[in-house]
Amino acid sequence: MMPSYFFAHGAPSLVLEEHAYTDLLKEFAAGRPKPKAIVIFSAHWEEPVQTVSSVDQYSTIYDFGGFQDELYRMTYPAPGDRSLSEQIQSLFTKGGIPSKLDEARGLDHGAWAVLKLIYPDADIPVVALSVNRYLTNEQQYEIGKALSELREQDVLIIGSGGTVHNLRSVNWRAQDVDGWAGAFDNWLQSKLEAWDTASLFNYEALAPNARMAVPTSEHFIPLLIAMGTGDANRKAKLLHRSYQYGNLSLSCWQFD
Repeated sequence: MMPSYFFAHGAPSLVLEEHAYTDLLKEFAAGRPKPKAIVIFSAHWEEPVQTVSSVDQYSTIYDFGGFQDELYRMTYPAPGDRSLSEQIQSLFTKGGIPSKLDEARGLDHGAWAVLKLIYPDADIPVVALSVNRYLTNEQQYEIGKALSELREQDVLIIGSGGTVHNLRSVNWRAQDVDGWAGAFDNWLQSKLEAWDTASLFNYEALAPNARMAVPTSEHFIPLLIAMGTGDANRKAKLLHRSYQYGNLSLSCWQFD
């Protein structure tokens, strides 16, 4: 049974940075079985209906501006897997989740920046999936749960986003972590490790500083989806947590 993961993708420049979190990503594949395929939900692909990519090979989307020139020369030409895309759509149908296929979209930086650090050769088939911020938190969890059997087929499921992601509050020169950000993540850690879905589904009302940490939910949704894939065993493990710019969280969660 392959674990699922949540990775924070930070700023687009993550792929060029060198620190403890990028070290974890670069070393992630060592000692772990190579997945047959990767299914990745990115915070930067929002659709009103759950959308599943179905392409032969991905183009690279540069959905950001004002960063290093080197970033705009990077590519991640991963192959797609149309049969897996169709299987995913079938699983969604079985779970009562409306979905559609997309045969054109490339990989946005929420997907390729993380994958380029983990699997730089781009030689593993990828199926990218959208998120929808207008679903309930329980529905997000159910999307992940619907795909859980893929883990038995050596498919790696990844949610890419950020637990504390408020770009209006980042301080590019900060040296210390803002207390409100740490308090939110501490609360989140306790609920994830206890698999307290009742609290997590109501985090907006219960978590300290929730509105500051999650002003809009698209970056938080991939965490709930990744968690949902682990519903059968309900084991969550924090592999890394750090911060940039005062409050932009870089975290990695494993769901067994």
